[in-house]
Amino acid sequence: MQPIKDIKITKNQTVKDLINQFEESGGFSAKMFADGVKIFKEMQDDKDCVKFFSFPACTIATGMRGVVKDMVKDRMVDVIITTCGTLDHDLARIWKDYYKGTFFADDRELHKEGVNRLGNVFVPNESYGIILEEKMQPILQKLYEQRKEWNTRDLIWAFGEAIKDEPKAEESILYWAWKNQIPVFVPGITDGAFGSQIWLFWQMHKDLKINLLEDEHALSDIVYSAKKTGALMLGGGISKHHVIWWNQFREGLDYAVQITTAVEWDGSLSGARVREAISWGKVREDAKQVTIPGDATILLPLLYAYVV
Repeated sequence: MQPIKDIKITKNQTVKDLINQFEESGGFSAKMFADGVKIFKEMQDDKDCVKFFSFPACTIATGMRGVVKDMVKDRMVDVIITTCGTLDHDLARIWKDYYKGTFFADDRELHKEGVNRLGNVFVPNESYGIILEEKMQPILQKLYEQRKEWNTRDLIWAFGEAIKDEPKAEESILYWAWKNQIPVFVPGITDGAFGSQIWLFWQMHKDLKINLLEDEHALSDIVYSAKKTGALMLGGGISKHHVIWWNQFREGLDYAVQITTAVEWDGSLSGARVREAISWGKVREDAKQVTIPGDATILLPLLYAYVV
């Protein structure tokens, strides 16, 4: 039995000091968050651990993109699995701005003005589909001239290289993934504007192929050769599932931290707590694991600030 200690806020207190107090306070989500931060830090310090990072695209439309970019730049992660929209937002924001909006906007009026609403982020048409078509089609043409078949990892690296001379290249996740040769896998590559641009290009280049099975083979090589694996998973969906699915073939993750706003009782993968994956063999019985309820746009910057 350990006594609960009160949190004490002082002038000039660091984020690390505050999170350390979360651990001592024993209070609800704060304690879970402190546990998750410590597990992630242990993953960082474990040189035998291959670190997976999964997240949904929506967060990359926000300022959290900068934290994800810095994690890739700092090599805090070894493998990324995400959704197609991550590519959309990361590339589009190199060339155009997204804007602060509100959840309570009149969506009919926004539609008339050509503005798409992503939560409380406003994305004008010229900042999304229009600019992606303008910029992506010439890149796809050059890549097509190099080879006719791509997996998502190689294609994403090729785009990271293709944008290296853009003024805002160093703000891009894709750029740093290419620069540091950190693989990014997108199992649902057609589910977004990036995939639609590939489809559009394919209309006139029917011998272009996206080989998803090559991605799966690369993932199998990663998990089978790893001495240990760990994962930081934001939300759920296909990104989270691809992480835990492949890790079941090595008897599960050794470390697992999930941050989610979803509820458990609807049976969704976003809401499923990490402990549920133990029953499937996707997380080891003795794994260091925790599910943190909360918004990743708040919690991930705090986690990064602690570890950096």
